[in-house]
Amino acid sequence: MATLIIVESPAKAQTIKGFLGKNYNVKASLGHVRDLPRSKFGIDVEANFEPHYITIRGKGPVLKELREAAKKADRILLATDPDREGEAIAWHLATALKIDEEKCRIDFREITKDAVRQSIKKPRSIAQPVVDAQQARRVVDRIVGYELSPLLWAKVKPGLSAGRVQSVAVKLIVDREREIEAFVEEEYWSVTAMLHTEQKEEFEAKLHRKGGKKLELPNEEAAKQVEKDVTGQTWRVTDVTKKERRRHPAPPFTTSTLQQEAARKLGYPAKKTMRLAQQLYEGLPMGKLGTLGLITYMRTDATRVADEAVAEVRSYIKETYGSTYVPGKPRQYAAKKGAQEAHEAVRPTSTLRIPSEIKQYLSRDQLRLYTLIWERFVASQMSSAVFDAMSVDLSVQDYLFRATGSQLKFPGFLKIYHEGSDSSSQTDDSKDRLLPDLKVDEHVLLQRLDLLQHFTQPPPRFSEAMLVKTLEEEGIGRPSTYAPIIDTIAARAYVYREEKRFRPTELGIIVTDLLAESFPRLLDLKFTAVLEEELDNIEEGQMVWQDVIGEFYKPFAEDLKKAHAELERIEIQDEVSDVLCEKCGRNMVYKLGRYGKFLACPGYPECKNTKPILDEIGIECSQCKKEGREAGQLVRRRSRRGRYFYGCSNYPDCTYTSWQRPVAELCPYCGKNLTVRKEGADPMCSNKECPGGDGK
Repeated sequence: MATLIIVESPAKAQTIKGFLGKNYNVKASLGHVRDLPRSKFGIDVEANFEPHYITIRGKGPVLKELREAAKKADRILLATDPDREGEAIAWHLATALKIDEEKCRIDFREITKDAVRQSIKKPRSIAQPVVDAQQARRVVDRIVGYELSPLLWAKVKPGLSAGRVQSVAVKLIVDREREIEAFVEEEYWSVTAMLHTEQKEEFEAKLHRKGGKKLELPNEEAAKQVEKDVTGQTWRVTDVTKKERRRHPAPPFTTSTLQQEAARKLGYPAKKTMRLAQQLYEGLPMGKLGTLGLITYMRTDATRVADEAVAEVRSYIKETYGSTYVPGKPRQYAAKKGAQEAHEAVRPTSTLRIPSEIKQYLSRDQLRLYTLIWERFVASQMSSAVFDAMSVDLSVQDYLFRATGSQLKFPGFLKIYHEGSDSSSQTDDSKDRLLPDLKVDEHVLLQRLDLLQHFTQPPPRFSEAMLVKTLEEEGIGRPSTYAPIIDTIAARAYVYREEKRFRPTELGIIVTDLLAESFPRLLDLKFTAVLEEELDNIEEGQMVWQDVIGEFYKPFAEDLKKAHAELERIEIQDEVSDVLCEKCGRNMVYKLGRYGKFLACPGYPECKNTKPILDEIGIECSQCKKEGREAGQLVRRRSRRGRYFYGCSNYPDCTYTSWQRPVAELCPYCGKNLTVRKEGADPMCSNKECPGGDGK
């Protein structure tokens, strides 16, 4: 019996073909084949929000090829991805190709021979509630985008657009920027005692309390009072606590945690992470093994793992590291509220495909992401790390100082995996810091007191990982939408990245304020989260999608009518600089593009001159001096990909560049500016042709 299987992508089709015999023909639809029209609204509001779907431009030949293949088949199976979007693609294909929706749908969460063959044996009908949930999202997003864009054109400037979820994401970034602007730093001081025992064993303890109460040190005077009170006094150990502390591994990845960790540890934007994960899921040529899918489906909010996968990884851990690294029982991780437990976590399709053994078949980026997924999954089923933790309280006068230390006793999962962090100040638990074997009533001696000034810090701007985490915690969007949300708000120039953190543009602030004033519900986090829950309820068959859209549309339409009538037009004036355009003599103005601010001539389109903003760092270029030119200033620039680097203001006459920040100190070997990799690090020469270069 001839069977036609239709999937979305050619890569997925190629992988599946390798698992099946000659009676199977596998074709790709290249994504969606039908959608709402681009040139008009496409929704009949009066007819209960009936959507008008058309064949997507350019998909006619694809549908023609699929129809011809369908005529030759005795059976047609739709094997699109196992999520809302995949279910909707299958439904559109069934409609366009006139396929009976009964027993035409198969899905699998990993592209392996067993998974594909098992799914073929158990075809099901298209799940209409899942399709309806996708339709509801598509319709509500079309309503918001299509209706708000003309308002923004009329009140701000032509060409602007807005989105339901994207606008909320921009508001998060705008609100954080305002928190930072409103922040007033406060001074505080800390006191650290450097102590030693009679046996000259050194350790440090931090001021903890005074008279049993927490002590604030707002200024240097207060810190010096502590110094005066404790200097020359007797230091005595009053309490010693020793206990064993365990640290448990993190669960295997969901879409959100994968994007966060790939951003922290690999520096990948969410879009890149999802593109690479798609490649690993759909399958890659593996030499004699054929084309294989290497990970399970990457759009998921579940941490569940199939029993056979758990058994395989536990066996691998035991054989590789020994039985002490395998917990007595398989680890199970609690699902977050609303997670689709039919899905699995993102994991390798086989633990036995060890990254180092298949690296020749993967690109560098694919290998790095696969290694991250593989290590996180293996670690998730390993024993906990065990630390010997020690806390010592010391009294001097009525002050209490506390010393803490820990020693890694058993590495457990830390043998292969350390979780990333958004905080650069977070200490690593696996780093040993031992304390002497102190006893209660033992006396110790003060070597010195370190009095340090600090200032409270404003809340940090969102990194990509932090933004994804916040969207998930607030219930904004779903696993498949995080990457497109971030990509869209940057592409629309509502936000830009500065040192890997998001900042709102002036345009982003203006549009956010306008929408917040006229559409408070639309930009309300709770309202957006409730709407996401209602989409989930539609998928579960608990709500009718037209009813959900109806409840949303009526107040939205009223707010829209009021905004058109009452909002005044906002004029965005370009900020004028003191830099003269060398082509026409006008004062250039500051413009904002995808990668931040730049200078442009206001005479556009007659004069199209643009130039980067030179961010001087107060250091002269040594290369200019060496080559006999008037020394230029070293400036910070931004590459086309948005990454910062340092160059000379005399470019293109001087070609000096460095990814690391230059300092005034010169290399004794080559005479170029030394650089530092991060604040506080020792300067080094980044010139690899220099005998002292690259840190040698």
